[in-house]
Amino acid sequence: MTTTYAGATAAPAPARRFLRQLGVDTQYVLLGFPIGLITLVLCMTGFALGIGTVVIWIGVPIMVATLFMSRGFAVVERARIAPVLGREVTHPVYRTARTSGFWRRSMAPLGDGQAWLDMVHGIFRFIPSTIGFSFVITWWACAIGGLTYPLWDWTLPHPESNNELPELLGFDDNAFTRILFYVVIGLIFSATLYPVVRMAALLEAAFGYSLLNGVDRLRREVAQANAARDVAQEQRAAAVSAEAVALRKLERDIHDGPQQRLVRLAMDLGRAEQQFTTDPDAARATVAEALSQTRETLDELRALSRGIAPPILVDRGLRAALTALAGRCTIPVDLDAPPLDRLDPSIESTAYFVVAEALTNVAKHSHATEVQVSVQRNDTGLLVTVADDGVGGASLAKGHGLAGLDDRVRAAGGVLAVVSADGEGTRLTAALPI
Repeated sequence: MTTTYAGATAAPAPARRFLRQLGVDTQYVLLGFPIGLITLVLCMTGFALGIGTVVIWIGVPIMVATLFMSRGFAVVERARIAPVLGREVTHPVYRTARTSGFWRRSMAPLGDGQAWLDMVHGIFRFIPSTIGFSFVITWWACAIGGLTYPLWDWTLPHPESNNELPELLGFDDNAFTRILFYVVIGLIFSATLYPVVRMAALLEAAFGYSLLNGVDRLRREVAQANAARDVAQEQRAAAVSAEAVALRKLERDIHDGPQQRLVRLAMDLGRAEQQFTTDPDAARATVAEALSQTRETLDELRALSRGIAPPILVDRGLRAALTALAGRCTIPVDLDAPPLDRLDPSIESTAYFVVAEALTNVAKHSHATEVQVSVQRNDTGLLVTVADDGVGGASLAKGHGLAGLDDRVRAAGGVLAVVSADGEGTRLTAALPI
């Protein structure tokens, strides 16, 4: 509920932001001028004195002290720049000596490029500061002076021999014309005050940001690019590893299952062919057994095909596929998977195989009596959790059953974590990006 009182109207949010930014920019430029004078005198004096006396070694500590002083002014300037640019301005990491020792640590700024850029800024910042100060002080003076001119026109002498600006421009020489002229001038300067002050502040702030944070920003971008490259390489390696593991597993499953049954089926059919002439009843029994082997082989092939690309996952989505997966598990599964919008196929496939592999390991090794499967979506990704009450002891280390699953999750850009203390069950959590 909002109560409005007569005679008191709150300024709208855009107007408040406008006035606040105008105040920030004005104080930034007006304070920048005296600070620029101070840094110019101190940095130039220190630099000249250090260079002039470096031949007798006194200049080295003087130069170091000047660089440290420039760093202090740079820290202050970064704090002043942030409100003008409207974003956080980070402080770069300055170079430090890699070895111990007072003198080595003290001389470290001499080899730091950012320290020298700080001093360059301290010397040359006076140029944009002077330009900006000139425009800002002129516009404020004209705007305030013009708008308030009717209040103090009477205090000024107006002798007949004095030709004022309106008269020089061809207007009548009287109080009304004079007041109207200067009020209009004040309105013009007031209307253009914000863009002029903003431009002056941005000019000075951009000059400072380019010297005080330009190199550091470039370093950070290079570091981020290298990190992204390393992550991409890790994901590519994980994808190759996961594919190799999946192919080896598929090859082993085919060899141990359908291939053996097909070999036996061929032998049974060969025996039945020989028995048809001597013992038809035995041949019919052999053929019936071969048909049973065929059905079992088809069931195993269907199970393997579900492990490669389950049709239900493609047709009906992750929730339906997990429901079917939980129904086939030999251990009771408590599934918590709310309806989800369709995700990227690779993410859905990874989430499905995380649950499938986890349930397979639970059924084979955990001796658990119950499994809880949870799939939750948040703003950043998909969180898949599989927890059982078995014997524990699971690990992501190479040689364990979950190592290939970890590669698959990392290949999708996610993270896999396992908590599995002995005798306390296993909790597997996969965080997948969306």
